[in-house]
Amino acid sequence: MSAEVKREDNNINPWLACLPTMASAFMFVLDETIANVALPHMAGSFSVSREESMWILTSYLIASGIVIPMVGWFSKVMGRKNFFMFSIILFTLASALCGFAPNMETMVFARILQGFGGGGLLPVSQAILLENFKPAERGKAMAMFGLVIVIAPIIGPVIGGWITENWSWPYIYFINLPIGVLALGLSKALIYDPPYAQKQIGVKADFLGFFLLTAFLASLQIVLDKGNNADWFNAPWICWLSAVALITGIAFFVSQFKNKEALTDLTVFKDKNYFIGTAVQIVMQGVLLASLAILPQFLQALMGYDAYQSGLSMMPRGIGALCAMALCATMSNKIDNRILVVIGLMLMGGAGWMLGTLNLQIAPVNIAIPNVLYGLGLGLAMIPIITLSMATIKNEQMTNASGLQNLLKNIGGAFGTSIVATLLSRGGQKHQFMLIEHLNDFTQPYVERLQAMSGAFLSQVDPHTATYMGQKLIYGQLMQQANLMAFIDAFRVFAIACIVIIPLIFLIKGIKK
Repeated sequence: MSAEVKREDNNINPWLACLPTMASAFMFVLDETIANVALPHMAGSFSVSREESMWILTSYLIASGIVIPMVGWFSKVMGRKNFFMFSIILFTLASALCGFAPNMETMVFARILQGFGGGGLLPVSQAILLENFKPAERGKAMAMFGLVIVIAPIIGPVIGGWITENWSWPYIYFINLPIGVLALGLSKALIYDPPYAQKQIGVKADFLGFFLLTAFLASLQIVLDKGNNADWFNAPWICWLSAVALITGIAFFVSQFKNKEALTDLTVFKDKNYFIGTAVQIVMQGVLLASLAILPQFLQALMGYDAYQSGLSMMPRGIGALCAMALCATMSNKIDNRILVVIGLMLMGGAGWMLGTLNLQIAPVNIAIPNVLYGLGLGLAMIPIITLSMATIKNEQMTNASGLQNLLKNIGGAFGTSIVATLLSRGGQKHQFMLIEHLNDFTQPYVERLQAMSGAFLSQVDPHTATYMGQKLIYGQLMQQANLMAFIDAFRVFAIACIVIIPLIFLIKGIKK
């Protein structure tokens, strides 16, 4: 029996089936960013350093990354609907445990459980949504889904900052409880399993693949998260972990090709649309997560914004994304989706370059306009590229393909945030070294500025101390400018990345209208 016949027999409107998938995906994507602004508060509650508190984020990403490529196998063992509902239950209960965690150890354990539960939510939601609609109607469906995957990580810091400032950080996890209960009830009533997604008998476990995947993702995530702080390959343990990630990663993909009962089916990469579309999404995810990390840092470190204000500054990006969703829903079946992707990437690149022209005398509108353009471009590019990448994938391969795609997007996001951290720290050092050469007694502007600043302190302290205080003020301004130039470089690098991948779009086969 086909999926279409099954849907008609159950008399379920495919748009209704979007509700539990969107609610579940919203929880998962929101929790990727909502805790970022609350980390200092959690670190204080658990009496740990800021660096140690980063394990609250890292453990969640590692656990979800392990589960994401295994959704196809779990769907065979449990049945896709049962696995989806189990994931919702585990994620919701783990969220409650996060809120009640009395110490750092319990918190990390709860976040691991939350990652295990959340890892299956996004790929299964995407697969169910795509299957429920014919290829010609998937553009509208994915535009609705885009409200989740694009807007949730943008509003996450805003919600997290407001809750942390006005209530307390545990409530950023407690808000998942009503959403989880609602998603579970709707899933029970509205989601069905087509024959190829039902529980299968005699499915063998690929223990070797599971071990290699776990070792690969855990070591890679730790390297990317901690590498910059440890001075990368100057630290022996980073070298060892990098070697483990490389060896186990290669071994995992080789084992998946050779094993007939593998965790994942890598043959989907033979599909040109899927392969190129996934590659484009990897870059876009890296740019998205990196930009979400870098802009609040810029506003807090150099502009004096607090956590809530810096999170609120991202809201114009959500407005742009909302406009993009409306455009995608109305235009996806009227013009070539590849054109929408190209326009979106050009807008993202232009917005990134605009952010790369900022200075320390900007007004809020200088942040708002690029953010609106960025959100508009992200929405126009992300939703059509997902639709294009899955256009030629068979329904029975959809769950596996979605899981692999989301795994690689997660890795792309981890690389993006790691690259931006390195660009900021090393770029700041580079520009500081270049600028400090001009602070000498042979540079007239420096001498004049030092004399003016020192003169302001002469009425309060002796000349030697006044000179020292003037030098310290000038050095502080130099550090500000060095950090500003590092932020500008990072913004421009990610702008260029969006433009560079545009030619790949023309290699993708379009969808027939």
